[in-house]
Amino acid sequence: MLAPLLHSRKIILASKSPRRKQLLAGLDIPFETRAKDLDETWPENLKGEAIAEYLAKMKAEAFLPELKPDEILITADTIVRLGDTILNKPADEAEALSMHQQLRGKTHVVTTGVGITTTNKQLIFSSSTEVEFHHLNDEELLYYIRTCSPFDKAGAYGIQEWFGYVGIKHIRGDFFNVMGLPVNQLYFELKKLLTLD
Repeated sequence: MLAPLLHSRKIILASKSPRRKQLLAGLDIPFETRAKDLDETWPENLKGEAIAEYLAKMKAEAFLPELKPDEILITADTIVRLGDTILNKPADEAEALSMHQQLRGKTHVVTTGVGITTTNKQLIFSSSTEVEFHHLNDEELLYYIRTCSPFDKAGAYGIQEWFGYVGIKHIRGDFFNVMGLPVNQLYFELKKLLTLD
């Protein structure tokens, strides 16, 4: 259990994502949320997991000047990778459909970079999950896009929505990581930090 280890420490989730808030709440620890609008671009030389970890660290650095000694900041960023191509949040229906057409029948990788930051230490890690899609037709893909409007999601889909029920053929790794936060790994990293403090 994490709650007894917190003592006078305060957990801060630096995210606007309702899914990350839901997932962190599942650990049964008290926390509050804070958010900033940040430029989520990364250096062109970065690849794979390094991109997600860079973004998690960048978000943490934006909050560091106002972080208090009793606070533990959690930051995260999720990317969807098809080979070397990064599929960000789609701007509109056409872009969302294009992403699904690229992904269907194939396996892609979802990586979430996570930062755990205090005023005197920082841990950055990432978790990757392989996801294989069924070959849904355009009518099915448009039904999902028009019903669920996945425009706030990298790769244009939420595994916890209709598409996740019918569109996922196989998953290898942490399901919750695909939702946006690898809470299993986060739990044990937080526990380690609180035990060592």
